[in-house]
Amino acid sequence: MIEFKLPSLGADMDEGTLLTWAVKPGDSVHRGQVVAVVDTSKAAVDVEIWHDGVVHELLVQPGEKVPVGTVLATLLAPGEVAAPPETVLVAARHAVSPSARKRARELGLDPDTLSGTGAQGSVTLADIEAAAAPSAAPDRQTEMRKAIAAAMSRSKREIPHYYLSETIPMANALTWLLQRNEGRPITERILPAVLLLKAVAMALKRTPELNGFYRDGAFQPALAVHAGVAISLRGGGLVAPALHDVGVKPLEQLMRELADLVKRARAGSLRSSEMSDPTLTVTNLGDQGVESVFGVIYPPQVALVGFGSVTVRPWVQDGEIRAQPVLCATLAADHRASDGHRGALFLAELHALLQQPQALADAAALPATNQGTLT
Repeated sequence: MIEFKLPSLGADMDEGTLLTWAVKPGDSVHRGQVVAVVDTSKAAVDVEIWHDGVVHELLVQPGEKVPVGTVLATLLAPGEVAAPPETVLVAARHAVSPSARKRARELGLDPDTLSGTGAQGSVTLADIEAAAAPSAAPDRQTEMRKAIAAAMSRSKREIPHYYLSETIPMANALTWLLQRNEGRPITERILPAVLLLKAVAMALKRTPELNGFYRDGAFQPALAVHAGVAISLRGGGLVAPALHDVGVKPLEQLMRELADLVKRARAGSLRSSEMSDPTLTVTNLGDQGVESVFGVIYPPQVALVGFGSVTVRPWVQDGEIRAQPVLCATLAADHRASDGHRGALFLAELHALLQQPQALADAAALPATNQGTLT
């Protein structure tokens, strides 16, 4: 029997509310299929399953809030036959889920007096909330702020952060982008943010210890770069879903996928794989006019890269002082996985790569730059 558990959909998620099931007992499911929608403190997320099998039993009903790791359903593995059900005595009153009974106690309600809308008339958490005063339901924005604050406090408490910054001239990159976008409709133009994401992915080839997870007392390197992109939500707060395989995709494809990711994040239609597997996070506050940002790492990741706005500054070039567009890139990294020397190498590689934007466009064909910066 396979147990399908509620996955963690972000460092700031401890629990989630099941909104709907997309399957029922007896349905065949395959790896990667969306089987449920779960509400976190930030958004409704499509949850995928990572096993092939047949749905045996749905153990959590819509409306129930349960901790991460709770078994939501059981599946029969291919070829497995369910054991015959045991004969049990059923009480006359409707069943009440543990989370519903707990919430009822908090609200001073007797769940045994309520009519349930769950399976076989069971009383769910949604039934309890519906029976309570409207004001008893938590405000999403408040809950999101609490979740973010708790996760970031835990990160600063448990992760030994170190911070570095690098000022990067951007004239070459911006001129190249302008030429690349010439003649294209607005909807097909490549934004500087995509070039920055690509440069981050390629720079990580030199310093792979910044891309991965710190778990069970050790660093676990990731095999690909899944960049968590910090996206502000219209109602406030932010999410950081993953843009997958950034290092091997063309810029045009990354631009389409980034636009789609932002759109779905703000519409509340992200997938669980996008929330659970970023290998590092990239935050870009340049559109807010901020010149630099020093972020807090999302555990179990070990690094966060920040970008501010492009500003024009005096810059020495060829022995002369000239006005030059520059960008401040910052790195927050976990001292348990890397040190300042390795972090400095990452920023130096990022600097070098952004001077060669055409090379970034062809980056899928580039070898790892473990021997130094590109020439």
